[in-house]
Amino acid sequence: MKRQLLSVTVLFILLFATAWVMPVDHLSTKVLPAGGTGHFLYVATPGIRDYLGYGGHGLLVFDVDNNHKFVKRIKTQGFHENGTPSNVKGIDVSVQLNSVYISTLESMQRIDLATEKVVWERKYDGGCDRMSISPDGMTMYLPSLEKDFWNVVSCESGDIIAKIKVHSRAHNTIYGPSGKKVYMADIGSPELHVADPKTHTVVQKIGPFSAGIRPFTVNADESLVLVNVNDLLGFEVGDLKTGEKLASVQVLGWDKGPVRRHGNPAHGIALTPDEKEIWISDGHNMRMHIFDGKPPYQQLTTIPLSDMPGWITFSVDGKYAYPSSGEVIDPVKREVLYFLKDENYNTVSSEKMVEIFMKGGKATKAGDQFGLGRAL
Repeated sequence: MKRQLLSVTVLFILLFATAWVMPVDHLSTKVLPAGGTGHFLYVATPGIRDYLGYGGHGLLVFDVDNNHKFVKRIKTQGFHENGTPSNVKGIDVSVQLNSVYISTLESMQRIDLATEKVVWERKYDGGCDRMSISPDGMTMYLPSLEKDFWNVVSCESGDIIAKIKVHSRAHNTIYGPSGKKVYMADIGSPELHVADPKTHTVVQKIGPFSAGIRPFTVNADESLVLVNVNDLLGFEVGDLKTGEKLASVQVLGWDKGPVRRHGNPAHGIALTPDEKEIWISDGHNMRMHIFDGKPPYQQLTTIPLSDMPGWITFSVDGKYAYPSSGEVIDPVKREVLYFLKDENYNTVSSEKMVEIFMKGGKATKAGDQFGLGRAL
């Protein structure tokens, strides 16, 4: 009897000790409900080429108000013909349709935020790049994969509404916050093309800038555009009203050097939401360079990163900066607060992420992948 009691006691102690050291709240073991309520960062992977070592495949959700802890991984589509996950090219949200959209090299998929299921996936001739959705959530400007046109697409059905021929290498796109203009960057052109979404025609060109346009952003009143251009470690400024180029600003004190991706020394630019600062990605030196948001655009400081940045955006309230290298940065203190980690505690890095506020499985507000100014 004593021996049996001793055995039971030892077993209880072992079980208790095991429970103490086991990560019982390890999120990969939980069945989490779809939708939900909270303030989240949605990160699409593979969001750096098709490298699965930067977060695997899926739509990863992080709790912004809980130290950016991992919440769940939502299953996504988007595959190459051989069945391997395809490069994610862009991400955006329609609050009105309660849907998040992910583009890959070949296709576009719509995911319902309440059920977290794929509503549809459409393949488009010419492929897909980084899209942008209208403020009313119903229309998407979807660039082809560096071909000479943009598709205008219904967010509800995925059907093509119109096709806009531009230059030679369609790439990044910003649907203006006012909903009155759409800004289209063609890598092959030194001019930013501006479309009227009422007619889906090009009505203006900004520039020329010094080279083909890469990532870019606009301020809240759509009076200024800030662009990365080929071969410049820095940025250039354009007047969206007059169409003139206003300034060219170089990062001082750092060699531009070779980069592992994008072929461009500065690939990634964002305004802080209050428009007081401009943040620039530096791929060669693995840095984020910070400039004053007003002329003469004084260079303020630099922040070292763990990997090569190829993109930068901010939370809507400006409390967090999100470089694509996986850090979460306090923009005021210039400090790295956290690293995005998946369910296996691996660092997640992606150039395609968006902030979404949810209530009862419904999106109430969303950020943007482009680091737009919000100082209205």
